[in-house]
Amino acid sequence: MQYFPLFVDTSQLKVLLIGAGEVASRKLDLLCRTEADIYVIASEISAEVQAYADKGRVSLLERAAKDDDIQGVDLVYLATADQVLNTQLANVANNRGIWVNVVDSPEICRFITPSIVDRGRLQVAISTAGAAPVFARELRSRLESWLPGSLTELFDFVAERRQEVQQKLPVFKQRKLFWEHFFNTNGDRFDAQTPIHYDNAYQNISTGGEILLLDDETQVSMLPIAAMPLLQRLDHIFSIETLPFELNELVRRDASRAPLPPLSELSRLFEEGKRCLIYTDFDKLAQLKAHFPMAKHLKAGSL
Repeated sequence: MQYFPLFVDTSQLKVLLIGAGEVASRKLDLLCRTEADIYVIASEISAEVQAYADKGRVSLLERAAKDDDIQGVDLVYLATADQVLNTQLANVANNRGIWVNVVDSPEICRFITPSIVDRGRLQVAISTAGAAPVFARELRSRLESWLPGSLTELFDFVAERRQEVQQKLPVFKQRKLFWEHFFNTNGDRFDAQTPIHYDNAYQNISTGGEILLLDDETQVSMLPIAAMPLLQRLDHIFSIETLPFELNELVRRDASRAPLPPLSELSRLFEEGKRCLIYTDFDKLAQLKAHFPMAKHLKAGSL
């Protein structure tokens, strides 16, 4: 993984944009939706950039950029038409420990800006590591059509009630089950039923555990889509061998990993409401199915 995705708090971020043409204005359209302080330096100013300056959203200097401008900021975007100047200023930024992005030149970027789907508090970032930005935009358009606009209102609703849920349900396990039930019933929409689903979620908190079984002969790529949410809710993962890479990518990242424990320990975890996945060979799996008849055996094509 060459590029590691990060979400940065922009409330105290200082951003310098050098260049004010068409490409720079597209960057500015996105940056101005953040809370960052934005400074623009350019000898020629497009009407779009000037409009942001007239509104007081950006601080604008109408002159050629120089090396001394690269200081006192957190991020630098270079969007001039002069590639030699872009490279020169990028080197200055790198030498001064300031993260820099050179538009259309990922090889000299310290960071890149992903294609973004914006649903208020829900943000989806897409990157091809600079290799195929056209495909990233295509994928973004698909997600734009798939993710409803009401998600913005939904997550505002959730954010306003998080403290209330913490007060009513002081135990983390209860809160996790509460939100799982809420999203399972409400889905990805915000409408008149959302507050009803929220109230009903308090009445449907089950503390029962779950045991999932997966044998090492099953191809992970053939597991049904319905298995994916189950793998993302795990508390513990037990295995008699190293998890295959494909499986490790699907399970909840912060679930604990350990060798297969005694059956008594598995019973205790189940009674405590824990969700466990056991990855083992077929013979051991048959024994576990006999001991835990309530366990779900994950199979190719069906649950």
